[in-house]
Amino acid sequence: MNNQNMSDIIEAYLKKVLGTDEQVEIRRSEMAERFNCVPSQINYVINTRFTVQQGYLVESKRGGGGYIRIIKVKLLDEVEMLNMMIDVIGDEISQRDAFSIIETLYEDNMIAKREANSMLAVMEKSVLSLDPKKEHALRARILTAFLNNLKYEQS
Repeated sequence: MNNQNMSDIIEAYLKKVLGTDEQVEIRRSEMAERFNCVPSQINYVINTRFTVQQGYLVESKRGGGGYIRIIKVKLLDEVEMLNMMIDVIGDEISQRDAFSIIETLYEDNMIAKREANSMLAVMEKSVLSLDPKKEHALRARILTAFLNNLKYEQS
């Protein structure tokens, strides 16, 4: 089975469990055994598919009684969520992370499909074709401006 497909399966399983609960606590070795994969595959899925940009907090404890806890963030108010996203963006953001933030905004019904598609188009590497450092900085400024605009519309 290829890694991408296995990652999708693990992600779907964890999201299904999270669909019924606000958090899930797993043991990396047990998950690896369940999906017949190496434990680093579980780490990969958690590190790339359950990020703050995607609306998740991840806590872990190492050792014999160790665990990984994934919590779906539910903020009380949209302005608070937008502020958190602005903090996460900082001075630079990759295209992938920007896309994750926009996807989260769309999934949480904070923006419509048309707005999401427009935002995605502006975040494209081909549109911001500069040297990578400048590209990430420009993308961060543009995305922060979008989020601030949404925040002020909410107030």
